[in-house]
Amino acid sequence: MSTENLPQSPEQPSRKPRVAVVFGGRSSEHGISVVTAGAVLKAIDRTAYDVLPIGITPGGRWALTADEPERMAISDRRTPSVDQLAESTEGAVVLPVDPADREVVYSEPGSVPKALGEVDVVFPVLHGPYGEDGTLQGLLELSGVPYVGSGVLASAVGQDKEYMKRVFTSFGLKVGPYLVIRPREWERDESAARGKIVDFAGEHGWPLFVKPARAGSSIGITKVDDLSALDGAIAEARRHDPKILVEAALRGREIECGVLEFEDGPRASLPAEIPPPDAHAYYDFEAKYIDSTPGIVPAPLTDEETAEVRRLAVEAFDAASCEGLVRADFFLTEDGEFVINEINTMPGFTPISMYPQMWQATGVSYPELVDLLVRAALRRSTGLR
Repeated sequence: MSTENLPQSPEQPSRKPRVAVVFGGRSSEHGISVVTAGAVLKAIDRTAYDVLPIGITPGGRWALTADEPERMAISDRRTPSVDQLAESTEGAVVLPVDPADREVVYSEPGSVPKALGEVDVVFPVLHGPYGEDGTLQGLLELSGVPYVGSGVLASAVGQDKEYMKRVFTSFGLKVGPYLVIRPREWERDESAARGKIVDFAGEHGWPLFVKPARAGSSIGITKVDDLSALDGAIAEARRHDPKILVEAALRGREIECGVLEFEDGPRASLPAEIPPPDAHAYYDFEAKYIDSTPGIVPAPLTDEETAEVRRLAVEAFDAASCEGLVRADFFLTEDGEFVINEINTMPGFTPISMYPQMWQATGVSYPELVDLLVRAALRRSTGLR
């Protein structure tokens, strides 16, 4: 894609726009969020923007961190933590909740609060609950600070796989067979709740995928090949979320497609295919991030299949009222039909992640992608839109 087609820069203010890159968080995807933030901090154009890195610790404290992207990489198969990057073990960053005041303040016990300056836009690279699920977006709406990505509703829908599927089916998008077990069902009659899963397996066959309903990065997911492994899979999913989702296995190819919002509306990237990883039962957390199982970009599809999955990806983006960016994941079944599995409103965003790779193949480099997202957020207002 030629840079001639990229949105034009907004009128230059008297100072550079200030971008707060917010990362980490309280979810099980904390470490991957830190890795993503390192990539964004490295790529963002420092001649165009001032940057303020803000990390949220696993305990929920907003910490001032050093602007050192090289410390945010996976090392020895371990992901980094905000606790390792924070400049203080007690200091906290406070975002104002007055829409007329965007001054960010840093305070430490026994010290006078220090003003860090105004923030013009937040780039929240958090994954999972307490960040990607509409909670942070709601805080930013109250603060009147524009931000990258989807709003409260779309973020919440994108995080909760049950309601995501309900939205898709209401818009005519095809989803695979699934079953939801809510927390109250476990509390009322755990045996009956387990029996529903067994009945589901009897109807759709093994294997099943048991997963937390509101988690990502394949954390907490188990491929269950028979009844003997079911209880362990349920326990693992419920360790991350009291509501679980059970999905029937779909026979077919895994296809992903990126959606990016331009000034004239959302457009889809060339799709990618995720081949079955050799050393893993499925495309799990380690296959994605530790062993970096490579995807095939662009996916070896016919022109008609490519056009269809791009169309469906934009339809999913619109169905959930998304903004900014989305990665839409599909199965191309053996009978040639695309079935949508899920969307991610803040997908993996390191340079080796599939979303940036798909846009790279479509003609948008990683630094251009970061710039496009920041500029789109600066154009938007908060509130109803």
